[in-house]
Amino acid sequence: MPGLRAAVEHLTGARMSVHKVAVAIMAKVPRPGAVKTRLCPPLLADEAAALYRCFLLDKIASVGALANAHPVIAYTPEDAHAELKDLAPGFALVAQQGPDLGARLHSTLGGLLGSGYPAAIAVDSDTPTLPLDFLQRAVDLLSRPGSDVVLGPTEDGGYYLIGIRAVHRELFEDVPWSTSEVLDITLRRAARTGLHVTCLPSWFDVDTADDLERLRASLAATPAAARQTRGWLESWQH
Repeated sequence: MPGLRAAVEHLTGARMSVHKVAVAIMAKVPRPGAVKTRLCPPLLADEAAALYRCFLLDKIASVGALANAHPVIAYTPEDAHAELKDLAPGFALVAQQGPDLGARLHSTLGGLLGSGYPAAIAVDSDTPTLPLDFLQRAVDLLSRPGSDVVLGPTEDGGYYLIGIRAVHRELFEDVPWSTSEVLDITLRRAARTGLHVTCLPSWFDVDTADDLERLRASLAATPAAARQTRGWLESWQH
């Protein structure tokens, strides 16, 4: 992405260390009516936006804690820069480009690789309880020879993370996003291209009212996870 190297250097106050892996959170600005609409009901639109903001803050905390990684926010819409800059100090910010998720993933990852990073990862913002160990493992796998592609499967057939060393447009074009076929299609295309894929443990994302109840139960069992999300849910009244 043009200007990304300069943005990273400006934010960190140092030259970009190109041996590190770029880790980009695919983020939306937390505005009512624009995020987590499938959680309405039980949430109101402003509540869904507030909860998503907590999801994002928890993911920012996780990505910011990674070793051997440069943190990035890949955001949409394009006018969201100022709102997200305050949420993620020290992160490089780059606008997502493209008409669908596949195009935006391809553009974001390709732009990061083109800026000199040896590998780039895109991670979602819908898995607030995703263990930090999973993210660190993805960075570690792409920091050494072996895996061409790293995938983090979601239980609904998609993925919460994809990491690559080189641009592979075929992994992102004509994919039926938001369906249970996404992961299988990606794996088949990677196999046809001769890419070595490593899959991380699966995890659940939070899209529906049932997912929200599962999230509440998960947080009850893991007291240290997703502090921002936990705090909001504890204060939320049905």
